[in-house]
Amino acid sequence: MGIRYNKIENKHKREIVLLKSFPCKYGKCSFCNYIEDNSIDENEINRVNLEVLKEITGEYGVLEVINSGSVFELPKQTLAEIKKIVIEKNIKTLYFEIYYGYTKRLNEIRNYFEGIDIRFRMGLETFDNEYRIKGYNKNFTLNENQLIELGKEVYSVCLLICTKGQTKEMIKRDIELGLKYFKGITINIFIDNGTIVKRDNELVKWFVENYSYLINDERVELLIDNKDLGVFEQ
Repeated sequence: MGIRYNKIENKHKREIVLLKSFPCKYGKCSFCNYIEDNSIDENEINRVNLEVLKEITGEYGVLEVINSGSVFELPKQTLAEIKKIVIEKNIKTLYFEIYYGYTKRLNEIRNYFEGIDIRFRMGLETFDNEYRIKGYNKNFTLNENQLIELGKEVYSVCLLICTKGQTKEMIKRDIELGLKYFKGITINIFIDNGTIVKRDNELVKWFVENYSYLINDERVELLIDNKDLGVFEQ
């Protein structure tokens, strides 16, 4: 079953849970193997999730929910249990994942968890539209005006770096634009995972040598390994 609950006790203290969900609405990202955790069996999804959610203590007042997709792919029973726990444990801040295609529906979640500070994270992966589509098969583009508007709705974006085909200039630009348009960014150094996307170890070496200081930046979450958050499905 892997590990589905953890406490992040350094920067940005919070509890984090990895839940099961229905299949990702998009599900075509060429780098992603997380969707293997998805299911179409609603009873199984809720059984796993309700057991995981029992671990939550509320001690930091902050909870992050990830689910190999978007919050909109969680079953109603799971969402209801999250809401119940958030109220019981006096949790004030709640992080959810969303896919770009859901950005017009965010108020549904805000209204459902009324009174809670809802912070959405989105997998943007790169600000280079061409590389996002051709390199990662993530089929949307964004111009500056759209980025400004997205920054009002989404708290932070995830950037996927050090993949074959990227350049140092692209990574540098991604970090600069991420910090310009959003309150926070999560930088994921890619780990080979059996998909067609491959890790560029020379870029990893360059990045670690030049950007390790970001680990102390409050706006940045730096994941050198994809298990750094302490939750993963085996």
